[in-house]
Amino acid sequence: MNNSCTVWTPRMLSILRIVAGYCLLWHGTSKYFGFPGNAIEGLQIFSMMGIAGLIELVAGVLLIIGLFTRGAAFVASGFTAAAYFIGHVAGKGMLLFPVMNGGEAAVLFCFVFLYIFVAGPGPWSVDAARSKS
Repeated sequence: MNNSCTVWTPRMLSILRIVAGYCLLWHGTSKYFGFPGNAIEGLQIFSMMGIAGLIELVAGVLLIIGLFTRGAAFVASGFTAAAYFIGHVAGKGMLLFPVMNGGEAAVLFCFVFLYIFVAGPGPWSVDAARSKS
């Protein structure tokens, strides 16, 4: 059991990175293209929601393919922390209770991306392929 866990640990890091990037990407596509969900009408690229969507699109793609992973994860971690404090805490006064302010996903995203920043992309990534050559 322990040996198979050791073998799969770096692979699971890659899977975590891919799934987290995939989930982040759909937030951006929803804002800009209305899929899945509804597009934000009149979305301006340089508005707060426009920049959020752009970060979600770019960081999501970079994380999925594992290119510039640490930088993308660092930006995504900071972005989701800001999303938590701006979108879920501000005005609600329930800082320590994400379940009460709807911020569980933002908190989890923040720490998953922070972990990926520290741990790296894993073996199944463009970054890993680039480092071999």
